Amino acid sequence: MRYDLNLLPIFVALMEERSVTRAAERLGMTQPAMSNALARLRAMLQDQLFIRGRYGVQPTPIALELAPVIADALTKLDDAVLGQQDFDPAKAERLFTIAPNSYVEYVLAPAIVARLGRIAPGVTLRLTPYGADLAETGVVSGATAMVLGRIVDPPDNLVVQHLMEESLACVVRADHPEIGDKITRKQFEALRHVNVVPPGRLRAGLFQALARQELRRDVAISVTNFFAVAEMVAVTDYCATLPRLICRKLADDRRLKVLPAPVDLGTFPVEMAWHMHYRHDPAHRWLRSLIAEVASDIAGDI
Repeated sequence: MRYDLNLLPIFVALMEERSVTRAAERLGMTQPAMSNALARLRAMLQDQLFIRGRYGVQPTPIALELAPVIADALTKLDDAVLGQQDFDPAKAERLFTIAPNSYVEYVLAPAIVARLGRIAPGVTLRLTPYGADLAETGVVSGATAMVLGRIVDPPDNLVVQHLMEESLACVVRADHPEIGDKITRKQFEALRHVNVVPPGRLRAGLFQALARQELRRDVAISVTNFFAVAEMVAVTDYCATLPRLICRKLADDRRLKVLPAPVDLGTFPVEMAWHMHYRHDPAHRWLRSLIAEVASDIAGDI
């Protein structure tokens, strides 16, 4: 039997999105064209495949059985074709959509963009929010090239690469009336704190580190991004506990001073993850290498 290979990515999109509308948007198709493709899929595979439900479409038992087979076949085909292609960063013109968490966007993204500008001026990045769940980033479906941050419980279709380890330090205003060149545990627990609550797992990492050391923190205010911390700490007697590389950036602000945490709060990983069908894409592989080099250089400067 002959199979129309053009229909297989449509099957995958419908399986992952569970919506004809979202699958059409993901593939850049009109909804009527997607409905027509679904009809041809049903005829080719001799099954309804997807049945309309209250919140979209639901796969039939046969669709569920076929899904891993089709996904594996497309991955192998991508690997075979893309593995034969060359990539010249100096001449390439390509847009990558990546999803960094707020830490990576602040610490790594500027250095990544600067390096791209020097050696691959035609390669550009579009940053999309990391969100609270990997599926929201688009990396699980492959719509987003990669996600950067702390990767917890990734699905089987993601490849995860460790980039570096990061630690924590404290920031107070330079002329703080109670804090000198160090901060004790007693002082830390007596101070009021600025808490950063970005989406994703970074927030949980700090809470867990404090809990392991049974270190109490009286939160005065919570902000949603690292950019707000400097202004908040500079005009109060509050303290903030932040990743060390962010503290290093804030150390340039004369209104602030960076101090070691009163106890060892350990480290947390910074990672990169991507859909397995990008494994042998030469351009994607090159970008992964560049990002890993930037992370290594920055971590080595701590």
